[in-house]
Amino acid sequence: MSWLTSAVSSFAEAWQELRVHRMRIILSLFVVAISVAAFTAVVALGQMLNQGFQESMERGSGRPALVSFSAYNAESGENPSPDTMQRAFAATLERHAVDWSARVSWLDVAPPPDGWSDVRAVDADYGVIHRVPMLEGTWFSPLDEERLTPVAIVNESWWQSLGAPALTTAPTVSMALNSWDPNTGEPIPGATLDAVIIGVTPDQGGTGGVPTQTGYVLYKDALAVMPDTVGPSTQYEAWIPPETAEELMESMRLSFAANLGDGFQVDAYRMDYEAMMEGSFNPFDPMLIVLGGISMLVLALGALSLLNITLVTTRFRIREIGVRRSFGATGVRVFFSVMLESVVGTVFAGVAGIVIAILALRIPALQDSLFQGIQDVPPFPMSAALTGLLVSAAVGALAGLLPALIAMRVKPIDAIRF
Repeated sequence: MSWLTSAVSSFAEAWQELRVHRMRIILSLFVVAISVAAFTAVVALGQMLNQGFQESMERGSGRPALVSFSAYNAESGENPSPDTMQRAFAATLERHAVDWSARVSWLDVAPPPDGWSDVRAVDADYGVIHRVPMLEGTWFSPLDEERLTPVAIVNESWWQSLGAPALTTAPTVSMALNSWDPNTGEPIPGATLDAVIIGVTPDQGGTGGVPTQTGYVLYKDALAVMPDTVGPSTQYEAWIPPETAEELMESMRLSFAANLGDGFQVDAYRMDYEAMMEGSFNPFDPMLIVLGGISMLVLALGALSLLNITLVTTRFRIREIGVRRSFGATGVRVFFSVMLESVVGTVFAGVAGIVIAILALRIPALQDSLFQGIQDVPPFPMSAALTGLLVSAAVGALAGLLPALIAMRVKPIDAIRF
């Protein structure tokens, strides 16, 4: 228990000395607090911006791990019928307890006079798997799958071209679907799909400055209108846990092939951004490295300022330290007492800096500009706060090391000389 008593008394002495010399070190600790705030904010901002980067990638390629399946006859090259594929896909999902899946088919819709159209036939789970953002209305729900009337979701440009009607009035959109002549490759006018608009998504992408008219319809509605075109071009997607993606994907591929029967080859591949960007770097890394470097430079200047103040303070305390040595204080006790003065001071400055960083990142205007469009805005990461606290303690230890060594060498006779 002697070491515990010694540690507690050292902390008490350090706190008392900080109170006595608070005016001497307050300016240097202010610099430390600001630099810790900047460093912590950069670490936190990096993690929070990474969330936005992940979400933007997931909108295109899907959440990790998104697996896509396709099948064909190994001898003839023909695809299985849509009904056969759906039965095999459903059986595979049920066997492996996969909760999120979607069928996707790109539709050829007659383009508008002033741009291009991109319409996809999807299942309701597609919106969750691909994080489709919404401006108005809602994404497809399981209840929409039971509707007798087709429903659709269009982007803002398409919605504006229709006069931006209120969704409560059940506005409709007409889509002229085309098929393709296998011999000439020319589009063949097909059926027309009239659907009620239930949601609006933001504009994304375009050609020549003109936004692409993007839309989504339910897969079952498109399949009912053009089964010969939609069925063969279907992509089957399943969202599985990334931790066991490779093993589970192979097991699902084999199960899919077994359910299709002999003669069919099934291919499975990951299409999410984690698989595609393996080994790539985060585009925010260069900016965060520069900001982190600046924060560390400011932190070093704060540490030098604190070191200078601590050295001067120790010089004026030689008489006091010599008296303590004459009453039996060991060199180790004096060393830790002086060292802890610096550490305790910088830790309190670090706590103040972390609070400043948290408050700064919670400013509404800053959040609107940095995290615009992010569905799951992350809270302030605890790891960033712990990193800032550890850095502040390390700065205090480094700034207090030299003064503590000087104080450790003070002898009782020095109390008479100074």
